[in-house]
Amino acid sequence: MRIMIANDDPLYVEGLKNLLQEDFDIVSTVSTGPEAIEEACRAKPDVILMDINMPGLDGIAATREILSRQPDIKILMLTGFGEADTLYRAVRAGAVGYLLKDLADTEIIWGLKELQRGRNPFSPGLENLVLQEFRRQADSPPPGQGLALLNERQIEVLDLVAQGLEYAEVGKRLFISERTVKYHMANIRDVLQLSNQAQVVAWAWEQGLGKTVPK
Repeated sequence: MRIMIANDDPLYVEGLKNLLQEDFDIVSTVSTGPEAIEEACRAKPDVILMDINMPGLDGIAATREILSRQPDIKILMLTGFGEADTLYRAVRAGAVGYLLKDLADTEIIWGLKELQRGRNPFSPGLENLVLQEFRRQADSPPPGQGLALLNERQIEVLDLVAQGLEYAEVGKRLFISERTVKYHMANIRDVLQLSNQAQVVAWAWEQGLGKTVPK
């Protein structure tokens, strides 16, 4: 996995490089938002470890711009900010996960390994916090969008995923295989033009899905 680090704290960057370079390929480091955008286009890393508070352009705005140009890059927020609104804005911008800087070294490596497995890593407690914030802000569907974009089976699958069920449990409830659930979720992401499951769940909540708490 080729990793780029975007952070304006040189001591933290050096420590992060020393931690990760044995298991991952650190292709470059930058210290400002505009540099992150330029270097992402040049180096085309697999993953960017993005800080939020950077000179020139914050990490959330840089994330949005990078993904508009390089949608295949995975951006993982690694920052000291754990507020719900910041989490919300980061995921809306396209971040695939959110880790706090004060994590143990092994947890940062765990987060990157989770990305390799196709999962969205969040520090303990943050995934629920960001999803609660999506639900709080989801008072009405965005104009011009809605469930008409999906077929009946896709809506059934998405409703259960938005309730927090694992794919295997969704499959049991709908009498389909876990592989078929994954297939439907991939198609849903394509139809909605969203890049990860956190964004799909946020969209589902905005449409009124996922309101029932699974038993």
